[in-house]
Amino acid sequence: MLRILHTADWQIGRQYSRFELEDAAALAEARFKAIEKLAALATEHRADLLVVAGDVFDSQTLSDRNLRRSFNAMAGFTGPWLLLPGNHDAALSESVWTRARRLNCIPNYVHVLDKPETFLLESLKLAVLPAPLTQRQTYQDLSEWFDRAESPAGYWRLGLAHGSVSGVLEHLDSHNLIDQNRVQRANLDYLALGDWHGTVKINDRCYYSGTPEPDRFRDNDAGQALLVDISEPGATPAVQALPVAQHPWRSIQQHLNDDTELDLLERELNALTDQSVVELELSGQLSLSGFERLESILGQAQGRCRAWDCQREALRLAPSEEDLDALHADGYLQAALKQLQELRHGSQQQAAEDALLILAGLLRDKEGGHAH
Repeated sequence: MLRILHTADWQIGRQYSRFELEDAAALAEARFKAIEKLAALATEHRADLLVVAGDVFDSQTLSDRNLRRSFNAMAGFTGPWLLLPGNHDAALSESVWTRARRLNCIPNYVHVLDKPETFLLESLKLAVLPAPLTQRQTYQDLSEWFDRAESPAGYWRLGLAHGSVSGVLEHLDSHNLIDQNRVQRANLDYLALGDWHGTVKINDRCYYSGTPEPDRFRDNDAGQALLVDISEPGATPAVQALPVAQHPWRSIQQHLNDDTELDLLERELNALTDQSVVELELSGQLSLSGFERLESILGQAQGRCRAWDCQREALRLAPSEEDLDALHADGYLQAALKQLQELRHGSQQQAAEDALLILAGLLRDKEGGHAH
């Protein structure tokens, strides 16, 4: 039996500029942890080899330190590891791969398949057919040579490619295309694909593993690797998804039209897994008391999440007469509240609502101080 752990799209060095610096750094660090987890899974499940189907690195300009860290993180599985250059880390004449070789940081159990030629693993009776990208984009099918590639009798045939499967995941102006019939044409036992960041089954012998650590808000089955068992050459593979991700990504849209809908939002946020990465979009309108409760709900949720992006520009403040009466404002403050209420309906709406919230908070603090 041949057992493969298939992964792709690590994109080590990826930046997360939409989040706070501390959170962005933690998400970047999680990608190194993902390599360690993959090595542990390969060892635990006694995989014969681990393949990375492209985009090991996010860019050619990855720092020397992070390049070394990437290979050091592989130490938990002594291989073989097969790494394929993808569109982010293409095998250019001068690339992140040539730099890694100069730094002498690639372990002897790691093989960079940067040439379109058959790679034989004699001990496993395995012929590997790689389709490395040698530029970021190409409009030819780099896996075409698989069809003509010869391999010793009785050897498994494993293909590695990075791009869009034609007619399946192809879109307008797609590049790096892969023939959807490549498995049959090239008589492959398995074709390990990268580029799509979620797990996708193309057919019984062809899968995208997806990225082991999610990096976007899409419900696309990301955050895992595939354990592939093939009992003998020609047999249909048994494919099992293994969870890897440290940080689940969730996108939540909530329209709040009255304070009771805050209960629904609170329940949904409370159900989030710790260390989640959250994109929250709020719209509608709330009373003053509703806004104050919202602040408490969001504060508690944010404390449990790893990264947080809350968009609330479409959420309006609509204080009721009861809200304003409860503030016990008189004299100048009462006049200020009234003026801010009027400004809410003009061009200074956002500034007026912000000022109302601040003033309301000050008045409540003042009232609380008198109570002591």
